[in-house]
Amino acid sequence: MIIIDGKDAVLGRLASLAAKEALKGEEVSVVNCEHIIITGNKQNIKERLEHRKRKIGSKQAGPKYSVSTIKFVKRTIRGMLPDPRHGGRGRDAFKRIKCYSGIPKEFENSKKIEMKENKMKFTTVGEISKI
Repeated sequence: MIIIDGKDAVLGRLASLAAKEALKGEEVSVVNCEHIIITGNKQNIKERLEHRKRKIGSKQAGPKYSVSTIKFVKRTIRGMLPDPRHGGRGRDAFKRIKCYSGIPKEFENSKKIEMKENKMKFTTVGEISKI
């Protein structure tokens, strides 16, 4: 089992690492999802997300974009996998990925992979989910 600490990790890099390890057959757990960062101008990130939410169409039609930090990260990881909707290895890999807000008690003393980045302009997934 691989445990990835999301604190100060860039979302795309973390998602590609999690997807790659899940495709190899490893169980992947991502902790601290609310502290994962998205690089770029904060205003541009918010505008893109609001535009995507407004573009849905009627209230019954999808896709629906969740504001939960856990679902936001899982959706990004899903985009790095072969299409999980059609079965096969993409669906199997997606089932092996678990995301958590904070650190669960079972993982507190475990060794975690840290992916710290120093970026000038960024926002966190937790801030984005409050939009």
